[in-house]
Amino acid sequence: MTDLGARAAALRALLHEYDYHYHVLDAPLVSDAEYDALIAELRAIEAAAPHLIAEDSPTQRIGATPTDRFAKVRHPIPMLSLANAFTDADVLAWHDRIHRALALDTPLALVAEPKIDGLAITLMYEHGRLVRGATRGDGEIGEDVSANVRTIGSIPLTLRDPGPTWAIPDMLEVRGEVYMRIADFDALNQRLALAGERVAANPRNAAAGSLRQRDPAITAGRPLRFFAYGIAMSSDATPPSQWHALAWLRALGFAVNDDAQRCADVATALAYCRTWMQRRDQLAYEADGMVLKVDDVTQQAELGHVGREPRWAIAYKFPARETSSRLLDIVIHVGRTGVITPQAVIEPVELGGVTVRHATLHHADYIAERDIRIGDIVIIKRAGDVIPQIIAPIVERRDGTEQPWQAPVQCPACGSALERSAGEVALRCGNVGTCPAQLVRRIEHFVSRGAMDIAGIGERQAQQFVERGWVHDIADLYRLDAACFAGVEGYGERRISNLLAAIAESRSRPLPRLLVGLCIRHVGEAVAQQLADAFGSLDALAAAPAEHIAAIDGIGPTIAASVARYFAEPTNRAVIARLQQAGVVGAWQAPPRRGSALTGKTLVISGTLGALSREQASALIVAHGGKATGSVTRKTSALIVGSDPSASKIARAQELGVPVLDEAAFQAMLTLSAPYPTAAAAGDLPAAPPEPDRT
Repeated sequence: MTDLGARAAALRALLHEYDYHYHVLDAPLVSDAEYDALIAELRAIEAAAPHLIAEDSPTQRIGATPTDRFAKVRHPIPMLSLANAFTDADVLAWHDRIHRALALDTPLALVAEPKIDGLAITLMYEHGRLVRGATRGDGEIGEDVSANVRTIGSIPLTLRDPGPTWAIPDMLEVRGEVYMRIADFDALNQRLALAGERVAANPRNAAAGSLRQRDPAITAGRPLRFFAYGIAMSSDATPPSQWHALAWLRALGFAVNDDAQRCADVATALAYCRTWMQRRDQLAYEADGMVLKVDDVTQQAELGHVGREPRWAIAYKFPARETSSRLLDIVIHVGRTGVITPQAVIEPVELGGVTVRHATLHHADYIAERDIRIGDIVIIKRAGDVIPQIIAPIVERRDGTEQPWQAPVQCPACGSALERSAGEVALRCGNVGTCPAQLVRRIEHFVSRGAMDIAGIGERQAQQFVERGWVHDIADLYRLDAACFAGVEGYGERRISNLLAAIAESRSRPLPRLLVGLCIRHVGEAVAQQLADAFGSLDALAAAPAEHIAAIDGIGPTIAASVARYFAEPTNRAVIARLQQAGVVGAWQAPPRRGSALTGKTLVISGTLGALSREQASALIVAHGGKATGSVTRKTSALIVGSDPSASKIARAQELGVPVLDEAAFQAMLTLSAPYPTAAAAGDLPAAPPEPDRT
């Protein structure tokens, strides 16, 4: 083996080890930066010597092209379903039946495992390497989702050596659950909502939809995880009990649920189930019950199955985390850009350990599609810390007094006519200048950390400033003085001094931060940076026609029209003039560009990066001599994808032959002297970082 080949093999082994400690043991051995450096080195080696690319390389988790449909797979061993129990009595009756069938005179040991609310899949390994992943389907035939399961970090591409007692089988089929943690589900839904895409109803739907994406790159951007819970078949002997099988699966490199527990008898198992029912809201994932399994594998075989259900296992279902209440009213909230959001007011009800009085209704179309009426008894769902939401009305309980809800035609805060742009679901108030509700939200945004970063002003203060008539636009913040707060409850001398000092300090914020704070539609941190670099001053940008703005790389006609429209509005120009009079000028000097590997290259970033914000990444590209744009064209040098990237951008890049690289490859581009890792020569590779101390 060449030195380069030996290094690639060593890197693969090291990265597999780090993946195991990160995903399975939840005990990372290295920092994210160290891991990224190693995988970037491996990518560079493989780019320089493609013949060294191994199928199980960590770099190959994403790579398959989108598919039009999933092939059907017949399971060698059918994937059975479980019988359900809803009470202790149901579990005891099941236990008594199997205890008699086994003719035991000793207690029956059981294993209790949380019943993850996800998507069941089966994984086939040959000679220790993952060769296929398939969904359950109808139990007999599922769908081949191999390319997608390879993108899930907690699914090993290569099995680990389980130790001296057990060998890696030539053939092994493992069953488990693909799921999404509640916190990750919340974050995903927020991203989808901001992008104007349909949000998922619950973590299970999100996991199932993510796994069945036609493009593996989209699946790779979704926060999916995997728990292994059983062995379907093996060419070699396997452990004699379910409890030992879980330990063996963990040793092979699979993530196994730490909340599983071996119980010496059914009474202990029931006590454990009740414990988890009480702690349900503390779980990081959605679980709809506990699965009880006979521990002894020989006893499992003796019990067999009836129909499509194994006799040796049962699902003890948790009470549904849904409830019902009466919908008293639907109120309207107005956002900083005028977006109208309906919110349900319900009769207070206990749900998931909290008293719920309000629930989200998303948008007007959501209400209309489900025919939700004021006065309805509605189903309310709450998953963990997710905001309660109205799922549907209980039509059978209507008595005729319910009133259909009509979407407003006027803004409830200012009375202006509401608008809906083509292709959007949201209604919007176009009265940007004087709508008091929008003003409160704009003040909140203007003072936020990503904008002018004025400490001491939040939602309550913004509402107070507007209601008292102190602030009629964001420029009025700089007219506040100690006299305004005299005699106002909650404002002592020290607080007033700190607040006014924070306002004064914000005058020196740079132009990109000021542009973000102005609430120009479609202008976030990255676009603000590009505009600042291109025009250098607020006055120059305000005077620029839309076609000049659109000429900037990465600024399309929609953004350009929005910016030009903002500065053409007399009210906005007056606010800017008053800000400048108050000393808020947004000073800016574009950073000098230095030549490097990215000189003359045009890069597009899609999705959320891990180590860098998109704005930081764009700044790095510019600092290294490149251009950061928003659209993939024939001039694009590479598309950098993070989590949840745009499918259309990936498709366009593939159509044009533009390289699609992940964040690690982007970091490598900044280190290597070649334009991209795909053109790197072996002699240009960076030195391998030292192996971390494991002591």
